[in-house]
Amino acid sequence: MKIRCLFFASLREKMQTSEIELEMESGTAKDAADRLRLLHPGAAPDFDRLAIALNERYCKPDAELRDGDVLAFIPPVSGGGM
Repeated sequence: MKIRCLFFASLREKMQTSEIELEMESGTAKDAADRLRLLHPGAAPDFDRLAIALNERYCKPDAELRDGDVLAFIPPVSGGGM
């Protein structure tokens, strides 16, 4: 199956792209994240702090993936007052 992976903010900079297509036999959102850690070791520590969205809805790491799904990996956002 093919999964589209989207990256935002600092993770996009470390991955040096805003999206990639990931090919997997089967698995969960965590399996996809683990595979991305191996493919991009420079960004590996960031995957411990991410929120994950599956098809535009936040999901748990154990969410099962299907062909054509879109995973978004979202780093924590900090903000300040005005």
